[in-house]
Amino acid sequence: MATILFILIAYLIGSLSFAKIVSRAMGLPDPHSYGSGNPGATNVLRTGRKSAALLTLAGDALKGWIAVVLAQVYGPRFGVGDAGVAAVAVAAFVGHLYPVFFGFRGGKGVATAAGILFAVNGWLGLATAATFAIILGFFRFVSLASIIAAVFAAFYCVFLYGWNPVAFAVAAMAALLIWRHRGNIRKLAAGTENRLGARRDAA
Repeated sequence: MATILFILIAYLIGSLSFAKIVSRAMGLPDPHSYGSGNPGATNVLRTGRKSAALLTLAGDALKGWIAVVLAQVYGPRFGVGDAGVAAVAVAAFVGHLYPVFFGFRGGKGVATAAGILFAVNGWLGLATAATFAIILGFFRFVSLASIIAAVFAAFYCVFLYGWNPVAFAVAAMAALLIWRHRGNIRKLAAGTENRLGARRDAA
């Protein structure tokens, strides 16, 4: 029962879409109404408000980190083991993808996944973030960097832990993240994907 409660709390935390929250607070358009229509930091950046994009990025990452840390710190005293913590991580991630507070229309999960990875293991988070940064620096495609970093995150996790519940959870999140980027994959293949920093229409 305690594990189920932690999973539910994690899902609700994950359902806090900071792209929507920050946009409303700063008087910006609904992220669904412009650009890619994705409620995430990259799309919010299209408004030209870097502060809003940074707040969105930080909020989405922090919620993933908090959900997992709560389970790690308080879960054991209620009998929540490694499998339960792994389930909490996935629940927070799914909450971001399908937020109950915002009509189940969520983002692609990159920032939230990053927060979760840093909570699981700081070195895992740093290695994945470095992979993302290297790919982004070379190719300037956020989507490509996200997809490749997701694949490597699963690899790094198996390298650190073997095939334990956390590794399965990270692999599941990587698969979901790649699936959420299926539209970007088609654009990358067609050569129509936008590069970071390329000129876009204002929101």
